[in-house]
Amino acid sequence: MAGVEGRVIAVTGAGNGLGRQYSLVLAAAGAKVVVNDLGGARDGSGSGSAAADAVVAEIKDAGGEAVANYDSVATEEGGKAVVGSALDAFGRIDGIVSNAGILRDKAFHKMTADDWNAVQQVHLYGGFHVLHAAWPHFREQGHGRIVVATSTSGIYGNFGQANYGAAKGGLIGLINTLAIEGRKYNVLANAIAPMAATRMTEDIAPPEMLAKLTPDHVAPVVGYLLADECTETGSVLVAGGGQVHRVRQFQSKGVAFAEVPTIEQVGDRWAEIVDLDGAVPGSNPVG
Repeated sequence: MAGVEGRVIAVTGAGNGLGRQYSLVLAAAGAKVVVNDLGGARDGSGSGSAAADAVVAEIKDAGGEAVANYDSVATEEGGKAVVGSALDAFGRIDGIVSNAGILRDKAFHKMTADDWNAVQQVHLYGGFHVLHAAWPHFREQGHGRIVVATSTSGIYGNFGQANYGAAKGGLIGLINTLAIEGRKYNVLANAIAPMAATRMTEDIAPPEMLAKLTPDHVAPVVGYLLADECTETGSVLVAGGGQVHRVRQFQSKGVAFAEVPTIEQVGDRWAEIVDLDGAVPGSNPVG
């Protein structure tokens, strides 16, 4: 077996945009796909089955295998149901693409607790719920592939997206740990920050830029991260418009104080502390 052929992969938020393209590319490569989509609006309101059904029909019309799932990943029951759909239809689960998301963009001083909670529940909690349901199966079978959808907003920040950026940054922390815990079980976990024109980005970037950022440039990268031969884990990839690169954190040489410093002594050596000349990739000093 090579690539994703014969593997069972669940894609959340797969009714439109990137999730739809991931599903189509995976199915074309021989994967059996669970197409999950709540069928709601961009802000998370509403629900329906038409979006997921349309993608499943498209896959089947092309000779592929797929089933639809309409559960919300924002609940523990919904996350379990997504994995349950894979087990019921195909008898196993080999990979998860945690892609479902909503937007509630507002400047931080205008953001409500509901705006914050709704975005965390779908992106960050949604990732947890689905991955936690799949995790025992990955460990038991000695194989699992995880791709979470992060964002440059989570890596670098973006005005009006404190809720979204926090959730997307949290997903990076999640895959960093899952990569460590999953390594001896052949469970790989990576994050992708897509740059693509979808209904999530249609009003936050110029049309001429979006015209160059189609989802089909991102899907093959996700496909590779789910492939049997992939060995990458714990990495964050940015992909879009034909360009793919990896981002990671670095640590400066820093300063070692012989004794507990004063506030003033920290200030006196601040330029050395933050100087990135000679920086090296960061690592967990207690892990």
